[in-house]
Amino acid sequence: MNNVLAIVLGGGRGTRLYPLTKYRSKPAVPIAGKYRLIDIPLSNCINSGVNRIYVLTQFNSVSLHRHIRATYNFDLFHRGFVEILAAQQTLTRTDWYQGTADAVRQNLSYIDRDDVDYVLVLSGDQLYRMDYRELLETHQKSEADVTIAALPVTAEAASSLGIMRIDETGRVVGFLEKPKTQEELRFMRTDPEWFAQFGLKAEGRPFLANMGIYLFNRQTLVDVLEKTEYRDFGKEVFPASIRARRVCVHLFDGYWEDIGTIGAFFEANLALTRPAPPFVLDHPEAPIYTRARFLPPSRIERATIRDSLVADGCVIGEGAVIENSIIGLRSIIGPNCVIRNSIIMGNDFYEAPTADRQALMIDENSYIENAIVDKNCRIGKNVRIVNAEGVKEAPETEYCMIRDGVTVIPKGTVLPDNWAL
Repeated sequence: MNNVLAIVLGGGRGTRLYPLTKYRSKPAVPIAGKYRLIDIPLSNCINSGVNRIYVLTQFNSVSLHRHIRATYNFDLFHRGFVEILAAQQTLTRTDWYQGTADAVRQNLSYIDRDDVDYVLVLSGDQLYRMDYRELLETHQKSEADVTIAALPVTAEAASSLGIMRIDETGRVVGFLEKPKTQEELRFMRTDPEWFAQFGLKAEGRPFLANMGIYLFNRQTLVDVLEKTEYRDFGKEVFPASIRARRVCVHLFDGYWEDIGTIGAFFEANLALTRPAPPFVLDHPEAPIYTRARFLPPSRIERATIRDSLVADGCVIGEGAVIENSIIGLRSIIGPNCVIRNSIIMGNDFYEAPTADRQALMIDENSYIENAIVDKNCRIGKNVRIVNAEGVKEAPETEYCMIRDGVTVIPKGTVLPDNWAL
């Protein structure tokens, strides 16, 4: 894998994840209590032997830069690196990245090198585990110019994804974004016998979805970006490459989730708390890496915790009840609090209480259900965060916002004693 260079796209605004992206970029959003979304593709790269990685950033990128600098440092005896390529003015370009493809185009000087044969283009907001060595093997065996990772999906899921049509060799011969009608679905359907040759039964998933994971021959990528003004990989570069290049699929049948909305983020996180989660964090051969922190073990004072994840450095008070929830780093939860089906992202620091400032914690007797509490929030006593009426969408206020039926308390919010939704 020494001739493979990875590009992780991390510059989007992340508007569908707002307000979690109010002060941070989408790849910097915390996940599973102690990681960030960017840790997923970077860990996949490291576990696959891809050690030369550029991360393209643009919006609200300070916390992302800080995390990458503090986490991904290779030793002096290898060529490995994780470097940030932020949008910048140059003698030839003075504008922001105008899309995923344009972001790569503006950095071609870092890619078009003799020691790079293949370029792996990844998203910074997906949850999955993949060995990219298998992707490269498929790419080489099929003698492709471009190989794209493909996931078998149902007709229902196909209506919200880009679907590919292939021939018997696995070459992509058609692409349709979000097919809706029965005629379109029938046209894009993949023969179950094609799946069978890989030992996979379609089982109601006869459509191949674009996962947004691309492996290019380096010269192919350079030619496509230099000779066109395409701005987006999924909507422009990939469909155009199908017509002019040999594009093949790499079949993937593991867990994959595009964490693009509050609802998807919420469900993907809570799924990790199940007894048999669909995505395993403690994989012995492919761990998820993140920043090393020197935090004490979490202290639990006669509390009740069921089906939950509790990160390092937490204090959970006596009589607290936590069910189906994620408790993030340095969370302080007072006595007799109840937290159900929620994500508590925790705190970036500890803070001694003062007489004139509300404590950096969830104070006693508070009740939180079906909510996301972002970092560094100060939740007073007897606070009740419950969307009892099942509101799906509500505009942002001083204290909260509801998106996809989930109540979100933005970063740094202060909720006074006895506040209720």
